[in-house]
Amino acid sequence: MTDLPDLLERTAAKTPVGLPPLAALHTAATRHRRRRTAGVTVVTVVAVAAVIGSTTVLTSHKPLPPAAAPTPAPPTLRLVGFGHAAIAVPADWPRNRSRCGTPQQNTVQIDDPSMYTECGTTRPDNVDSVQMSSSPTVGFQADRTFVIHGLQAERQQTSCRNDWNGTKVCSGVVSIPSLNVWFRAESSTSAENVDRMLSRIQIVPDQVGVPDPWSVTGPPTGPLLSGYTPLLTEAGLKVQSRRVKSPNYPSGTILGVSPATGTMLRLGATVTVTVAK
Repeated sequence: MTDLPDLLERTAAKTPVGLPPLAALHTAATRHRRRRTAGVTVVTVVAVAAVIGSTTVLTSHKPLPPAAAPTPAPPTLRLVGFGHAAIAVPADWPRNRSRCGTPQQNTVQIDDPSMYTECGTTRPDNVDSVQMSSSPTVGFQADRTFVIHGLQAERQQTSCRNDWNGTKVCSGVVSIPSLNVWFRAESSTSAENVDRMLSRIQIVPDQVGVPDPWSVTGPPTGPLLSGYTPLLTEAGLKVQSRRVKSPNYPSGTILGVSPATGTMLRLGATVTVTVAK
């Protein structure tokens, strides 16, 4: 029996021995490197594509629209009126900011002393105003009737005209005959502003407007307390007089009223009247 070492020696002697196959090894190695390089290239291309794709997604969003400007808050209003008839006007509107009866800024006209003078003043652009009166306004003619809180009212439709300076001025009037009060709204902004102002007329049963002292008769120098007191009492208001020295006016002549004419007060409130002594 042949043992294994002898068998191996005989087999090795029969096997030819030559130079190693360098070319074949080089070719195999080259193919291996190409496969690795191709794999790396594919991975790199995929990674770059992923980055580009994500960048495209991030930059393809449309920019957000600018934030809308906040809606301005409506103006705070206050009531002014005669008797129980009142109209709401912006709280920051001053009284009687006019020249020769023509408003020079947004204003409410109550017992406006400049209305009795004439100087040909024009109204600036974008000026709104409300004028209250206890007598019919000039040129008033009712076009229709309607009801405000159960009381019949008359409306002169809003119309516009150009004054001598070319400014477009629109106006409209509402009258409540049973309360003897007229509201005239004017605007050099738009006819819509006139309609908006007149839509704020209301009847306030538990309040009353401070009466106009000039609605009572008196000497040429002004109304007297004796004629004004009954008017306040009839309106449901209390009277407190304050006398000051005033050599230019007869005793009892009204020099001022506080709160001012047209201010809406609760029934039973006190009105202070300053008179000459």
